[in-house]
Amino acid sequence: MTVNNQYLTVTALTKYIHRKFSVDPYLQKVYLTGEISNFRIRPRHQYFSLKDETAKIDAIMFEGSFKKLKFKPESGMKVLVCGRIDLYEGNGNYQIIIEDMQPDGIGALYQAYEQLKEKLANEGLFNAPKKKLVKFPHRIAVITSPSGAVIRDIITTTKRRYPIAQLVLFPAVVQGNQAAPSLVGRLTEINKRADFDTIIIGRGGGSIEDLWPFNEESVARAIAASHIPVISSVGHETDTTIADLVADVRAATPTAAAELATPVLSEEVQKIRQNRMRIWQSCSQLLKRKRESWQRLQQSYVFTQPKRLYENYEQRLDILEMKQKQALKDIIHAKRTYYETLQNKLQVATPISRCSLAKQSVIQIRKQLILNMKNVLKKNEKDVLDKVHSLEILSPLKVMGRGFSYVTTDENEAVVKRVADLKEKQQVKLHLVDGIAKAEILEIIKEEEK
Repeated sequence: MTVNNQYLTVTALTKYIHRKFSVDPYLQKVYLTGEISNFRIRPRHQYFSLKDETAKIDAIMFEGSFKKLKFKPESGMKVLVCGRIDLYEGNGNYQIIIEDMQPDGIGALYQAYEQLKEKLANEGLFNAPKKKLVKFPHRIAVITSPSGAVIRDIITTTKRRYPIAQLVLFPAVVQGNQAAPSLVGRLTEINKRADFDTIIIGRGGGSIEDLWPFNEESVARAIAASHIPVISSVGHETDTTIADLVADVRAATPTAAAELATPVLSEEVQKIRQNRMRIWQSCSQLLKRKRESWQRLQQSYVFTQPKRLYENYEQRLDILEMKQKQALKDIIHAKRTYYETLQNKLQVATPISRCSLAKQSVIQIRKQLILNMKNVLKKNEKDVLDKVHSLEILSPLKVMGRGFSYVTTDENEAVVKRVADLKEKQQVKLHLVDGIAKAEILEIIKEEEK
């Protein structure tokens, strides 16, 4: 089967379209505005999308271009980009290769400033403990441009206020791409030498682009890492850079920086004179008090009547001797009493004494036993008499003795309780207290008939 030459392979087609994109002059420099989508930081090249209300385009930014950005892109951020349109042959999708990007509606430098400020604030770099300035510095390092007005103002102010301090200029680039490495290098060099009391770093006023080296992260971290106190004086009073926030002290102007770094020598000399006068007066007062105290000591009885020094000790010694003798007497008396008590206990505990006590105890117990037995017998005798008396009261003979009797039939000796149990002409027995009488029933009269 033969293949028609009019059919192209997919690879050939994509190569052809890629060629068209590459040679089209209108696609070599394209300016776009859109919203970043699907963005996340990757190790090298950055892949994401740009979109608006109705369309989306893939975007790629190579490592070299991405490192030049002054801000950190985020998803949802509106940006202005410049690049070229190309087609990726692997999947046939067209994309924009971005060469430059900046936020839409806000400057890239300002955006980078705010992002770095937030990052360092979250790390606590701005709230870190500030180092105190040396009050009387011997050597002050100044990092600035050698040709600017900053160094002249610092020199003039220092000579006027504190001319004995030594100013050492460390020339540095303060503007442009080489400024940040230059500033970091000078800070590192000064800290390695460790023979300076204070560092002043700064430059004159300018635009945000001119002051940008002092907003670089490397400069901020180098200032924060300095073990020598750093005074930052960048721009005018209204300008605030990252270096100002990280430094130990911020000065509004170079003159103010020199004033913060140095005291006024004449004022310090005057203070020294005043302190010297105060010390002299204090020493005079102290000597006067010591002299008066020495005179009082000379008139003391210690020197006039030295015997009085040990009179109290003699008296205390006598009292202690008396207390000691009394304590010995008390101890001997207590021991003697204890001995006598033990002797009495020993005498009581002898076998003869114990037998005598046991015999007396037996006699006493015997007497108590006989008494208890008599009491028990009397109580039992009384109980028996009471019970006999109770039985006599309940005895039928006692009742019959009062005129009562009972009737039984002659046949079966049954006790007659009702008239219904009797018949006329029936023989019965009358049981009396002293015997039995036989009788005959002549007539039965019931209760209702009576």
